[in-house]
Amino acid sequence: MYSVRSSGDPRDRSVLIITNAEDSTADLVADVLRRRNVQVHRFDVADFPLRLEMNATLDYDGWSGDFIGPSGPIDLSTVQSIYYRRPTRFQFPNALSGDSHTFAELEARAGMLGVLASLRCTWINSPDKEMAASYKPIQLAKAVRYGLKPPATVVTNNPSTARAFVARCDKHAIYKPIGKDLADEPASTPVSATRLVGVGEIDESIEWTAHLFQEYVPKAYEVRLTIVGRRMFAVEIHAGSEAARLDWRTDYDSLTYKVTTVPNVLRSPILSLMDDFGLVFGAMDFVVTPEGEWRFLEVNPNGQWLWLSRETGLPIAEGIANELAGNQHLSK
Repeated sequence: MYSVRSSGDPRDRSVLIITNAEDSTADLVADVLRRRNVQVHRFDVADFPLRLEMNATLDYDGWSGDFIGPSGPIDLSTVQSIYYRRPTRFQFPNALSGDSHTFAELEARAGMLGVLASLRCTWINSPDKEMAASYKPIQLAKAVRYGLKPPATVVTNNPSTARAFVARCDKHAIYKPIGKDLADEPASTPVSATRLVGVGEIDESIEWTAHLFQEYVPKAYEVRLTIVGRRMFAVEIHAGSEAARLDWRTDYDSLTYKVTTVPNVLRSPILSLMDDFGLVFGAMDFVVTPEGEWRFLEVNPNGQWLWLSRETGLPIAEGIANELAGNQHLSK
């Protein structure tokens, strides 16, 4: 759990938060950690190399050294955990452009994240595991493996295949983007909202790229399940408009929330899916049918949770802080 050169004194260990300067979600976690007297360091990837200096040396004990930024030095030997939230891109001098800029960005990413990834510490979540878990077709395949019953799905760029699938779904199905959409909090608008499509709406433009279609699963409501370590924070999301019933992100004003519990039969499969991806944190979405059956939709390995915590009072920040601080600084 700890990095290679720990002094042995828990007070000398620290949590590193890597995110953008305006991240209020990370602010809350940092506040919880500081109230527990945990040392917190924070920077954005965009600080490097203009405002952040890296000095890392490899010897027989591994990497040692420090990062020196606006808030002072960060001794790598003290880092026991890293909260990798939503950093922005590396920033370089204006003189770098074109191929030089591309090369510098690749080197910065490989150098900085490579050194950090080598430390023996907890990540929430490591960039490589987050990237692997972000592919929806992989998520759906693993969900099937663990019995989480995702909707029937097709990924295609063939109009005939798409039309045939929609026809099998009682003439209409769901279309949603395959790629990562970060907009899952009230301050954001989905880049491409989920929508119903009929057979007649599918034209030859399907050929231009991959498209994901799913059967429409009747719903009583949806559940956003935030998983932190082995803890589960489940919230029913009840839609108050037609738009929100199809995609709750399109009409937050109509939503109501209720804390709920995960059916016991699903707890082990959910944790198995998380373990398969190597995730400490994940935000899972489920449809709950009128019969009460939970059907898996997706997992966002870096999903938003702050608005749900505010709406329900769930101690999600405290749960994340527990994982980052380990057993050394549990709240009293």
